[in-house]
Amino acid sequence: MKRQWENEDLIEHWMLSAWDLAQVGNKTGATRLGFALLLKFFQREARFPTFKNDIPGTVITFVATQVGVSAEAYLQYAWQGRTIEYHRAEIRKLFDFRESTVADGEQLKQWLIAEVLPLEHQEDVLREEAYVWFRRHHLEAPSSDRLRRLIRSALHAFEQQFYDATLAQLPEATQAALEALLATPGEVAALQEPVPEAPPSLPEEPVLETSFEALPNPLQHLRMDPGRVGLATMLEEMAKLRLIRELKLPDTLFPGVARKVLNVYRNRASVEEPSRLRAHSKAYRLTLLAVLCSLRAQEITDGLVELLIQIVHKIDVRAEKRVEEEYANEFKRIANKEGILYRIAEASVERPDEPVRKVVFEVASEKLLRDLIKEYKAKSPAFRKQVHIIMRASYSRHYRRMVPELLEMLDFHSNNELYRPVIRAIHLVKDYVRSPRQYYPDHEIIPIKEVVAPKWREFVVDKEDDGTEKVNRLNYEVCVLQALREKIRVREVWVVGANRFRNPDDDLPTDFNQKRETYYEALRQPTEAEDFIQHIQEEMRKSLQSLNRAMPRIRDQVRLLPNRKKKPISITPLAAQPEPRNLASLKQEIGTRWSMTSLLDMLKETALLTGFPELFTSVASRERIPRDTLHRRLLLCLYGLGTNTGFKRLPSADPGTTDSDLRYVRSRYIHKEQLRNAIAHVANAIFEVRRADIWGEGTTACASDSKKFGAWNQNLLTEWHIRYRGPGIMIYWHVERKSTCIYSQLKSCSSSEVAAMIEGLLRHCTDAEIEKNYVDTHGQSEVAFAFCHLLGFRLLPRLKNIASQKLYRPETGNPAEYENLQPILTRPINWELISSQYDEMVKYATALRLGTAETEAILRRFTRNNLQHPTYQALAELGRAIKTIFLCQYLESEELRREIHEGLNVIENWNSANSFIHYGKGGEFASNRLDDQEISMLALHLLQISLVYINTLMVQKVLEDETWMKRLTKEDYRA
Repeated sequence: MKRQWENEDLIEHWMLSAWDLAQVGNKTGATRLGFALLLKFFQREARFPTFKNDIPGTVITFVATQVGVSAEAYLQYAWQGRTIEYHRAEIRKLFDFRESTVADGEQLKQWLIAEVLPLEHQEDVLREEAYVWFRRHHLEAPSSDRLRRLIRSALHAFEQQFYDATLAQLPEATQAALEALLATPGEVAALQEPVPEAPPSLPEEPVLETSFEALPNPLQHLRMDPGRVGLATMLEEMAKLRLIRELKLPDTLFPGVARKVLNVYRNRASVEEPSRLRAHSKAYRLTLLAVLCSLRAQEITDGLVELLIQIVHKIDVRAEKRVEEEYANEFKRIANKEGILYRIAEASVERPDEPVRKVVFEVASEKLLRDLIKEYKAKSPAFRKQVHIIMRASYSRHYRRMVPELLEMLDFHSNNELYRPVIRAIHLVKDYVRSPRQYYPDHEIIPIKEVVAPKWREFVVDKEDDGTEKVNRLNYEVCVLQALREKIRVREVWVVGANRFRNPDDDLPTDFNQKRETYYEALRQPTEAEDFIQHIQEEMRKSLQSLNRAMPRIRDQVRLLPNRKKKPISITPLAAQPEPRNLASLKQEIGTRWSMTSLLDMLKETALLTGFPELFTSVASRERIPRDTLHRRLLLCLYGLGTNTGFKRLPSADPGTTDSDLRYVRSRYIHKEQLRNAIAHVANAIFEVRRADIWGEGTTACASDSKKFGAWNQNLLTEWHIRYRGPGIMIYWHVERKSTCIYSQLKSCSSSEVAAMIEGLLRHCTDAEIEKNYVDTHGQSEVAFAFCHLLGFRLLPRLKNIASQKLYRPETGNPAEYENLQPILTRPINWELISSQYDEMVKYATALRLGTAETEAILRRFTRNNLQHPTYQALAELGRAIKTIFLCQYLESEELRREIHEGLNVIENWNSANSFIHYGKGGEFASNRLDDQEISMLALHLLQISLVYINTLMVQKVLEDETWMKRLTKEDYRA
């Protein structure tokens, strides 16, 4: 049961009805309060609390008030004995429940194996599902220990069935191929076949080879992440995918098993050494290998598509950059062109009848004028031609080596008839990719208009003397790859066998039509588009009218300047708030009481007080390390990962532990899911220990922003950051108003902050109920406003370009309405477009809420590169309406502007602590493995949130002294 209860929740779940009070009857004192609490607890949970402190203190106080008994009387209620047994039996009878039996436990196990375990393996979720099952069958759930044994027994039985079923589906040849993945280097060399010679028709394209000489075994090769963007990485990834496809795994190998469950077995296969895998039973061993290869095939396919996107972009950008540098060097020769033109014009006017050589060449030499002519000729057409020549050379001499194999391995499709020409063009390129012809045959139907950009058409289509047109094959291939890149990025073209770039229809809930009303109710949106639109229109009218009336009153803070057409809005900066007088003294007092407190001590105290190390379990099927030893090693590992100092010097803190012991614990126990669970556990502990008289009531707002970290660049995630310079990655944080970070995620420097913002709001898994989110300019867009509104969040950005913002009208007609806002008013909202796409917008919002696909994968479809998508147009239109409401409130309310600034200042303070904690190796992520980078990020998050937890306790310990409480002012509490 959650520990934090707001007043509304207490009233909803713990208010005693007339029937409840009648059941309490004439009981008195502790018996009356204890029975009432058991009754309401059973109503809510369909079970009784295991321990007396399972019921939060706020709930006890709330119920005690209703029954007229002091909350302290609960301490006198006997938790064992005949009284509580009688009370439990009476409550069971009231609700027609009975105690569960051994036979009921067996039925629960069979239900878990058939219905739940194929979808979920997390023990907390399984426990909640079990409680739902007991409630449905009117059974009182057994004790927590017995329920844990039942769940683990069901999990063991499910795994045995899963192993046996998987082995039964694997053909003999596939089993032998999987066993070969565990071969030693000598065995690998014996298994390798001679490489066939290249076909004589295309000698410049060598056959791709799979080389394992430098690797311990093929399994290690498959586990490796892609390197940096380039042809070598592309060839290596294709070799991996070809190796997996040669296994010939059945397409329906894991029917009905969720990807998150498969990830459990994939993690086991990822950390086990080949020698340990060989020691397992055949069914267990081959199941782990089959799961690993199946998921790796999807990941490698995604990686190939990402490589294709980046390589095509790289060819284009490098060609343009090279030509620009050449032209820049040419342009630098000619300075003061305007002055030269002036002197030529002046001389020509004064001596119009004299020869050009005598007049013009006296003020500007012939060589200078020839350079000017050369510069003029080097305008757009020549520039494009030079860019295309360099692109063609780079492609034909180097990158084209990847195309034949890539088109053989990746199967591209599109669900939109508008983009079928791109698919036809891909098949055409595939058919002639090994042909020595310069031009495509005349009988082929070649898509040009939909594939080749207008600026490149003259280089692709050559005109003969007789007027016939021929399509240059290599130039056409370059244009096809560029068109393919653009369509894949917005997922209008998808790839068979991929995960992130899969069929976009698979991202949406398949049962939307059957459960339409349920999904609308979950989003708290009306089922009819007219009702939805009417509500937004009314909000727009109210906001615009309110701002229009307020403009004369707030003229000293917000001004609309008609003479500034592009940037008419002017806002006076916020005045500085009073400095907190006693905050420095409070910090000094904490430093005096707990001087030289190390970060490792803070992590240890947090572990002791919250018990988060219990959430770290081995990915293997059993554990052998004693828990106290394991906990010490876990803390050292988390400290080494979070500070980025590594493991070599940490064993000195725990005599008898070696760095190899820490590496073992890291590989077996520390994984993303467990770290996220530990972070959520500590965050909830912070919310629970906070005193409302010091920190105020629980907040429903958070701020989100990213920070750049340096990182090794031999991987696909690291990118050069345009603003901060240098290669690196971004960590996107969600920090609530009281400085507790509830979610963190890794992203590339160029990926969407909007997707990261929505992901954190939906997936933070803490007890914080977020209703508002503060972001900067990069974290918002019109689509972001639309999705946040559909998902029930209020997006509150601080806009850098606030001066150029526009307000949209809620309806057509009345152009003179809102007379004080005329300089920033623009066209009306197209409500018909929103109405026609309402179902589709809700469908995508539901997909985001349910997590049927990655948030960024879903939002890829709704970017400016896909302007023609009708749902994107409707989302943008809805976003404009919601943004108009926000802008009206932002301009009118100084309190709202200050609230947003304060929220973003909190996350800036959070970012300032990153370099202090993550100080090892210069603060750079010294790994090219994405999993290692993400685990280091989460360990840093856990360290910071542990620091917040201990600081919270320290502040509260000092403020227990009434003298300190009296010293603090309102400004101190605010700070």
